[in-house]
Amino acid sequence: SPANDTAIGLSAALTFQFRAASEEERLGVLVAHPDLAGKLAVAKRLTASSTEEQASAGLDALTDEERARFTELNNRYVEKFGFPFIIAVRDNTKASILAAFEKRIANDRVAEFATACKQVERIGYLRLNALLPA
Repeated sequence: SPANDTAIGLSAALTFQFRAASEEERLGVLVAHPDLAGKLAVAKRLTASSTEEQASAGLDALTDEERARFTELNNRYVEKFGFPFIIAVRDNTKASILAAFEKRIANDRVAEFATACKQVERIGYLRLNALLPA
C-alpha cells in the first residue's frame, strides 16, 4: 500500500514479518550477520552497507589492541549465545559499541536474543531510511 512506500512504512511491514517468523527463522537472520570488525571486515568481504556502517564508527581503523578486544568479545559472545553480536553501528561510536558489548554479554540468552532482534530491525530501518523518503 502507499503507506509502505516510505522508510517508516516499509520498515514497519518488514518488522511485522520478522516478528511473525519462528524463533528458528529469526535465529537464521542473526547467525547470517557478520561479526563487528571481524574476519570478513579484515578480508574486505562485507557488503557495501556493512562496510560503510562499520567505518562510520571507526571500526575500520582499529589499533591492534582494539582489534584483539573485538575478536575476544566476538568469540565469547558467539560461544555464549550462538549468534554474533548485533548492534546498529550508525547509532554508536567505537566506545559505545564496546560498552554495549561488555554490558550485553552478561545477559541471558532470552534477553539477548530479543535485543539482537531489535537491533536487526533498527539496522533495517536505518538502511531503508538512507534509500527512501521518510
